[in-house]
Amino acid sequence: MSDHYVKVKVQFEQMKSFGEDAEQEGVDAEVQGTDSVSPVTSSITTLGTDSPKTPISCKQRSKSRSKPSKEEKNKHISDLSLFGSVAASHVGKNLNRLHHERMLHVKGTGRILQGRSESNGNFMLNNPPKHMQETRRGDGAKLAKKKRPVTVDTSKAKTSLEALKISIKQLKWKEFPLGRRAACDIYWHGVSFHDNENINSGQVNKFPGMIEMLRKINLSRAVRTTQELFPEEYDFYPRSWILPEEYQLFSTQMRMVKENDSTVNPTFIVKPDGGSQGDGIYLIRDPSDLKLMAGSQARQAVVQEYIQRPLLIDKLKFDIRLYVLIKSLEPLEIYIAKEGLTRFCTEPYQEPCQKNLSHVFMHLTNYSLNVHSGKFVHSDSQSTGSKRTLSSVLYRLAAKGVDIKKVWSDIISLVIKTVIAVVPELKVYYQADIPPGKPGPTCFQILGFDILLMKNLKPVLLEVNSNPSMRIEHEQEVTPGVFEFVPSPVDEEVKVAVIRDTLRLMDPGHKKFSFSQPKAAFEQGAEIPIEAESQERSPDEGGALPSLCLKQVYPKYTKQFNHLRLVERIATLFIRFLGVKGNMRLGPTAFRTFIRTCKLSNSNFTMASVDIVYIDITRRWSGSTPESREAGMGLHAFVEAFFSLAARRFKSLVLKEQIVSLLDLCEAQLDSPIGEDRRSLSCSRAMPRASKTQAHPQLSSPAPARRAASQDQRLNQRLRSITLRSSVEN
Repeated sequence: MSDHYVKVKVQFEQMKSFGEDAEQEGVDAEVQGTDSVSPVTSSITTLGTDSPKTPISCKQRSKSRSKPSKEEKNKHISDLSLFGSVAASHVGKNLNRLHHERMLHVKGTGRILQGRSESNGNFMLNNPPKHMQETRRGDGAKLAKKKRPVTVDTSKAKTSLEALKISIKQLKWKEFPLGRRAACDIYWHGVSFHDNENINSGQVNKFPGMIEMLRKINLSRAVRTTQELFPEEYDFYPRSWILPEEYQLFSTQMRMVKENDSTVNPTFIVKPDGGSQGDGIYLIRDPSDLKLMAGSQARQAVVQEYIQRPLLIDKLKFDIRLYVLIKSLEPLEIYIAKEGLTRFCTEPYQEPCQKNLSHVFMHLTNYSLNVHSGKFVHSDSQSTGSKRTLSSVLYRLAAKGVDIKKVWSDIISLVIKTVIAVVPELKVYYQADIPPGKPGPTCFQILGFDILLMKNLKPVLLEVNSNPSMRIEHEQEVTPGVFEFVPSPVDEEVKVAVIRDTLRLMDPGHKKFSFSQPKAAFEQGAEIPIEAESQERSPDEGGALPSLCLKQVYPKYTKQFNHLRLVERIATLFIRFLGVKGNMRLGPTAFRTFIRTCKLSNSNFTMASVDIVYIDITRRWSGSTPESREAGMGLHAFVEAFFSLAARRFKSLVLKEQIVSLLDLCEAQLDSPIGEDRRSLSCSRAMPRASKTQAHPQLSSPAPARRAASQDQRLNQRLRSITLRSSVEN
């Protein structure tokens, strides 16, 4: 036995209801305690640590403190520490209560420490010494610093990879360039939502259907629909015709214009539907110059009025590439980058005439075209060269007395209205890939808006790019015909900030972050105020990063633009009656169910007339989109049918009021109890009702309840056959 001998007495506090004796093994520390309720005292004798097997004498007393028990148990002590934890491997029934208060008397120090026992057997001090508190605070700070970094899968990033790597490094996040088996927080795709098909969680930087939605034809159709309802609000988009289906209409209108005024000879720009980077764009002055065929197939394209009076700087035509973030669809959140790019032509501008129509470096601002011009100027300065920052151009305009706030206000309005126009069909695509209730990721996306400023400073929308180039290098010709990529300071300044701050907004740890809503409500048509940068708050708590370059514009200005979302309400009805999850078209039975549920048929508009309307509109739209293999009524066809129904029912009102009235009627019918019952039976997207008694809470006596249940059963049987026919037809 060792000469060093330490003796400590331990006494545990117990509740009155537990008077049984306790046994304890594996004690790490030597303590002495007192118990005023149910005294059970254990005396632990610890011998020196040099003994291979240390015997422990544990004396248990009876209720009388003066007569100790002679029973002893040998226990093994693995460690000895003055401020160690009291770890118990087997605890008696009287110690099953967690967080049990204890008094701990350290033998030989005169200290009495009060604490409580944890479920893992550790002894926690209520008032730990100051040096222990400081140690804990230090440990907590270390844990905070070691918080799990956000993970980003960059395996599909493609051309945006370099800017993305810089952004991730600035944020001190973790990149997975080759992908990861475990789920990542963010997936950065290069082209499409479907770049990676096996994503069930996290966030993806692409929306399903965005590529299709922002093709030239679909964008023109979406804007045209909203132009019908709000012609004065959507005057920022040039008049357009869709080829080849509207070729005759275009030819007829141009012939009439020239017959009325022979001096008028407008110019038009033709854009292939799936074209990008200026590929296939050309100018015409006569419909006979259209190139309608591409081999044996008709060429899908959009022909638009050419803006003949653009704003010039240094005698050059230019456009604005503005980056817009759609953070979510439901609720709709839109952010605009405060900094953008301006792309300049490389030949001085002249009004279009027959001689210069083919001069693409004069009329087309596309960077991918002008970079091949011998006059293209690569510059490290943000205010010179063929590509400059937007702020440098606005600074020059402000120096000439231009009201920059008014220009920004008009640009913000254009962006919000354009997004509102494309959201309805985008929601249809979204529910097809990520139906409600199906596990899947959430989405966000950066869009590239190409905007032209007219001489009167009015912004005009040229197009919207679903995959704007995020390269931070530019092409430079080193030898004739040989190009290489060299760093571009202008691109890096703008694009890295956009990607970095997009990631900051999508940080899973800051999902609840949002800008404060304005206190004042802006009336329709009012100018949008532009706040100073100092008012923008950053989700970066440490303040190590600059303030956000992305400014929230919606829902910040909801009250000013919410009245424009009528087509989105129509799309909500369309999705509600689609029936089968993942479907994007209404079958004839689903359309009849919509008419019947919303009570739109009457003696003058029978169900036979409903079928005729469905067949007529569906056949016309299927002919306009020959590439579509799906049968049924798509969203655009449903919108046309809805307009027709509104005009039939509310003849005395103007178009916008007709649509609003019919929407209110349909929504009221769907919110009614009967309409809800029918919807739950005929549409698989509806949530089933809990029970029949809940559907009729006002019925208390057995007889009415039985009659109501019988009615529900008959309705169920009747509509079951309708649903069966719908699934067969669809």
